[in-house]
Amino acid sequence: MTEPQAVILAETRNHIGHLTLNRPEGLNALTLEMVRLLHDQLKTWSSDESVKAVVLRGAGDRAFCAGGDIRGLYELHKAGKHGIEEFFRHEYLLDQYIHDYTKPIIVLMDGFVLGGGMGLAQGCGLRLISERARLGMPETGIGYFPDVGGSYFLPRLPGELGIYLGLTGNHVGAADALYAGLADVHLPSERMSKLDQHFDHLDWSLKTPEQLIRDIALTELPGSELARLRPAIDHHFAEPTIPAIRQSLLDEHRSDFKEWAKKTADTLDQRSPLALAVTLELLRRGRKLSLPECFAMELHLDRQWFEHGDIVEGVRALLVDKDKNPQWNPPSISKLDPKRVEAFFKGL
Repeated sequence: MTEPQAVILAETRNHIGHLTLNRPEGLNALTLEMVRLLHDQLKTWSSDESVKAVVLRGAGDRAFCAGGDIRGLYELHKAGKHGIEEFFRHEYLLDQYIHDYTKPIIVLMDGFVLGGGMGLAQGCGLRLISERARLGMPETGIGYFPDVGGSYFLPRLPGELGIYLGLTGNHVGAADALYAGLADVHLPSERMSKLDQHFDHLDWSLKTPEQLIRDIALTELPGSELARLRPAIDHHFAEPTIPAIRQSLLDEHRSDFKEWAKKTADTLDQRSPLALAVTLELLRRGRKLSLPECFAMELHLDRQWFEHGDIVEGVRALLVDKDKNPQWNPPSISKLDPKRVEAFFKGL
């Protein structure tokens, strides 16, 4: 394909493989074709001794990757076509491969890094974030659950931060990402855009790309809201069930946290109750599982979710009809049936 048509751009310069997600008009959302091309290119470079490191980025200035092409999967389901499980299986295989990659992968997180974009980024050896980045796992808002390894990396964040982020779907910026451990170093966007000049002239006898970046980047930033809220997050999101978490938030009376707690309870009320309950179980189980086991658990849920979960209704309401009025089943947290939640995990 000519360069403007290629959904993945790949080139090597100065022993560095450069991979670019090239669907800027779609916020670089992942399709099956993109997943396969990324995987194939990484495999090629893994056995190429001339390639010593990989840089992964997104085209355009709006997003690294805003997730998987969930609208496309919705259309497949509505048309009664196969391919949904195939997409998730290949996506998870790619994510696992990135986690296990034997050469350094540096990811440039600029703009939106959501869902499937987090699945790519969190497996990379050096996660570089700009002030424009917004990271998140927003799946419960469309009636889905955090996948792409989210059941592994979210519950391993400090305290209950991962449970909080996974349930609410809230986005975080650079300071919070560094505090939570979702990014390694920070570089302003304008300096990030000039990194290629440094890479192209890098003297490998003196330092590696990772050393170069760490020489010019910051590992922490002031102003983390998650750090300020951490005592309240750890208290409320350690509760055993979604109804208990919600009630705990409503019972918050400390002046420093009361407004945040009410807003957070309101956020949970907007999410799919079923997705919330399954997400909580998923993340609690994921704390004790290996990464491959977490991917297997996520795929087990995927096989059931388009038929028995809330994702079809969520995508309809928020991305297709855009009436923003999803009819969740059940309609409220108070009507959650624990047995229905448990049923999704049977036969795992």
